[in-house]
Formats: sequence, C-alpha cells, structure tokens
Amino acid sequence: MLRRMSSGYSGQKLATVVKELENFAPVKLAEAWDNVGLLIEPYREKLITKILLTNDLTEPVMSEALQKDVGLIISYHPPIFQALKRITQAHWKERVVTACLANNIALYSPHTAWDKACGGVNDWLSQAVRIQNIRPLEPELGAPPGTGSGRFIETKMEIDELVQSLQNHIQNSVHVALSVNHHPKSLIQTVGICAGSGGTLLKGIKADLIISGEMSHHELLEFNHNNTTVLLCNHSNSERGFLKQFAPKLGELLKGACEIIVSAEDKDPLITVAKGSSLVDAFKEGQ
Repeated sequence: MLRRMSSGYSGQKLATVVKELENFAPVKLAEAWDNVGLLIEPYREKLITKILLTNDLTEPVMSEALQKDVGLIISYHPPIFQALKRITQAHWKERVVTACLANNIALYSPHTAWDKACGGVNDWLSQAVRIQNIRPLEPELGAPPGTGSGRFIETKMEIDELVQSLQNHIQNSVHVALSVNHHPKSLIQTVGICAGSGGTLLKGIKADLIISGEMSHHELLEFNHNNTTVLLCNHSNSERGFLKQFAPKLGELLKGACEIIVSAEDKDPLITVAKGSSLVDAFKEGQ
C-alpha cells in the first residue's frame, strides 16, 4: 500500500509520470511537425503530487496552476511550438515559461500523439456517434490496432439526432453545414472524425458526414458540394472533453499517488452568441 503524505498523495517522480504518459501515447506517434513530450523539466527534482490537465496553457490557467500548487502541467496543445529566441516578460507565452521555471513546475504536451492513440482524443470525440464499426482514417504502421490519424465510423443516425448527440457530448454549440442534398432527417451511415482542424486530413473523404473542430469557408463549400455534411465544434471544444475522461485513467496509471485536476480556467477563446441573445447572456452560460 502506498504511504500517503499530509497532502493525501504520496507522489511520483517526474520520470515515472512521463513514462506512464508515453506508455499511453508514445511521442513517436506525433506528427513530424509537432512539438510534444516533456517541454520543461525543473532544475530541482521533486515528487509530483498534483497534476493539472488543460487544453491550452493560457495565463489564467497558469495562475490557477500556481494557486493550486501543481508540480506538473499537462497541456494538450504545446505552449512552446515555434522556437523561442528569448524568454522575457514581453509576450504571454514567454511569461508562462518563466512562471514554470520560477516555480519549479514541469510542463508536458502530448498533442497529436493523443490524437492518434487508441482511446485518445479522436476516439473520445467519436463517442458522440452510435458506432457500428470504427477504424483510423490513416492507420499508424507498426502500432497496435486502432491507432492512427482520425477515425472512420459506420453508423445509422439521422443528421438532427447526430447534432443533438454531439452537442450533449461536447457540452457546447455545434455549427452545421448541410450538404446541398441533405436535410435534418437525412440518414447518415458513414462519418469521418478529426478533432481540432480537420480540413487537410479529411479532404476527399467519402463520408456522409464529418465532425471536426474548425474548417475554412472554401473547405466547407467543397464538402457540401461533394454531398458531405459538416459539423464543427470550434477547435478546442472538439478536444477539451477528453481531459475529463482521461483524468481518472491517469490516476490509475499512477497508482493513486498523484492528485489529477482538470483546469477550471481553460476555455475555448470563442463565445457563441445565439440570435436574440446578448453577449452578457452568452458569457454567463460559458462560466
């Protein structure tokens, strides 16, 4: 049995936490352009007793991490993506880095490794669909079955039903771009999934409907005229809900030695204001 410290958690070494994270989703799964893995390693080694999960490491989330005295932040999107030429107080991303360094906080980012992992972000987003069969759009060579980019699903659902299911799943608004030959009661039998920005991966896919986070105007027109309806969630809303599902799993992987917290300050930067509503009303709903 693990000995509990006064905080209630015995803690794990950072190397142990990183090992478990990479057992779940090896960094080698990530796209070549991505920047994943351990991005900040503290100078002074300490046991990790509290971990904060967030979709984006913004300054409000950083303040939350400091207030809650976390030892490790797992940010799905890498806060350090393009090379930093200096670390000053002039830019919010640089301030986030300095806050981690000054407070001995480690930073890990999984991004596209979690997208491809079996049981990862795309599998979570796929749970909005009544699945009869599911496979990766692009299977990962040499990886376990079910691993790869995007998901292709066989199902039987009407568009209206699928929209309602997706809204309930992501707990947020869904933007609908109906195919020129579809209506709300059209039967959907094939669905393509890509969390985040899916225009490139989903281009040319033969599916009745696709679900993604965001897409350009001209990409939407192309899908519409190829008889594919598009459901968009806003970029981070197509990913964020996975964190709540992953939190208890990570706790199990770490044998209950760490407290796992999902950020309360992490939010999609876009607020949807419905017709007839005010920005004040929309803001309150998003709190």
